[in-house]
Amino acid sequence: MSPRLPPPDRDLVERREILNESGITRALQRMAFELIERSAAPEEGIYLVGIRTGGAHLANRLATLVRLQAPGTNVTVGAIDISLYRDDVFLGLPKPEIGPTELPVGVDGVTVVLVDDVLYTGRTIRAAMDVLADYGRPRAVRLAVLVDRGRRELPIQPDIVGVSVQTTAAESVRVMLKERGERDRIVLRERRE
Repeated sequence: MSPRLPPPDRDLVERREILNESGITRALQRMAFELIERSAAPEEGIYLVGIRTGGAHLANRLATLVRLQAPGTNVTVGAIDISLYRDDVFLGLPKPEIGPTELPVGVDGVTVVLVDDVLYTGRTIRAAMDVLADYGRPRAVRLAVLVDRGRRELPIQPDIVGVSVQTTAAESVRVMLKERGERDRIVLRERRE
């Protein structure tokens, strides 16, 4: 059985807005607060690793918010690219944009918080953990996502969630961010009939 490929964007229409700009800001503020509360070793600080591209932008925003909410907290931010680690990389996906993996400090023995924009099947997170394993052995890996849309295929659950939305197989969630030249919004889209 071959994996399902996502439909092209042109086949999707916007059904409703999940969060607007202020909603995204509030969700990220709550997530930053939870990161501070859940920090297992405050002296170690918080190591955020964003999954390119959306997760990397969100990791930077979360780092800024953590520093504002808990001045003096050591926050390290890195980014990883999972393009070549995906289990569907050779199955007809559009040409992937491969970005650099940037881990400013090693991951051995530290708690890493993976950050992504949308959690769906869990395959992206599995690939991200494979990338981290190539760079060392973290003490623990946590997961923070802006949107959990359900419908998991792998036993992966987030530790920190901005918003949960139950979707159908015909729906998708699109996160638009100002870092990509768009207005901050999260929308639910559905295949045209």
